[in-house]
Amino acid sequence: MENELEVVNIRLVKEPSLYSEQTLDSPQAVVELMAKELSQYDREVFCILNMKNNGQVINMNLVSVGTINASLVIPREVFKSSILANASAIIGLHNHPSGNVKPSKEDMIVTRKLQKCGQLLGIELLDHIIVGGTNGKMLSFREEKMLNVTGRMDWEREL
Repeated sequence: MENELEVVNIRLVKEPSLYSEQTLDSPQAVVELMAKELSQYDREVFCILNMKNNGQVINMNLVSVGTINASLVIPREVFKSSILANASAIIGLHNHPSGNVKPSKEDMIVTRKLQKCGQLLGIELLDHIIVGGTNGKMLSFREEKMLNVTGRMDWEREL
């Protein structure tokens, strides 16, 4: 048919769970949950934790698998699972296989983009955390005051 309109379905498909249902109340708690997963990669990966309003993790989405020193992070891909999961907030994480947790200029640009997009969508970026390979080092953009905190949701207060 010439004027046929395709109908599509969009739905969240759950994979087998690898993560706990603990409430995350600090960057250290996030790293305890995710460091083992992120340390397994020999190249940069970027993932997000989709969060409930009470600080509990809904799910994890591996957004991008990149090269040894970069990963492509597009806001559309980041927030796709957040919208489907009905998340009120996200925490972004990526690894630096080299072990150096100093954020690159690109890391800072991506963080600002995600924060601005999240504000438009009503999904707050709580933090962006860099995990250093297998050395146990981490950097929290929030702790380092590199993230503009909106005040809508303070995940460091007691829940």
